[in-house]
Amino acid sequence: MQHLLYNRFASKMYGVCLRYAGTAEEAEDILQEGFIKVFKKMSSYRGDGSFEGWIRRIFVNTAIEHFRKKAYLQPITEKEEDTIESNDFSILDTLSEKDIISMVQSLSPGYRTVFNLYIVEGYTHKEIAKILGVTEGTSKSQLSRAKILLQEMIKAYTEQRKQIP
Repeated sequence: MQHLLYNRFASKMYGVCLRYAGTAEEAEDILQEGFIKVFKKMSSYRGDGSFEGWIRRIFVNTAIEHFRKKAYLQPITEKEEDTIESNDFSILDTLSEKDIISMVQSLSPGYRTVFNLYIVEGYTHKEIAKILGVTEGTSKSQLSRAKILLQEMIKAYTEQRKQIP
């Protein structure tokens, strides 16, 4: 039973882990830890919602716990928060999924985690602050800084592509 479950969901859940991890090895650790939790908590699945959604939630929570152990987020002041700008992301349409994932993975763990929780998982800044034990302002600033860094990476990437004949 566990083998079948692993085979069915490992590649999808590895993708979830990879979004939060800094390296493939770290993602594999989160994947292993996540499956251990799934197997231990199997009897607690009540049938509310999809089974895959239930598993995914365990993996996201496992990745967050892994992140918390390393405590990457730095609190910011309100003054710093006011200086952070937001820009448009329309150029993302020109990039492949692989390129985008690679760029997100290159972000620092704090930026990457908040970016994934907000953009990919759909959490609010209030929820992220509670999950990570930081202020909403810190969550907002981490997301804003992640976006700025991603925009810089995208700009560099597109400029590099223009130079290739």
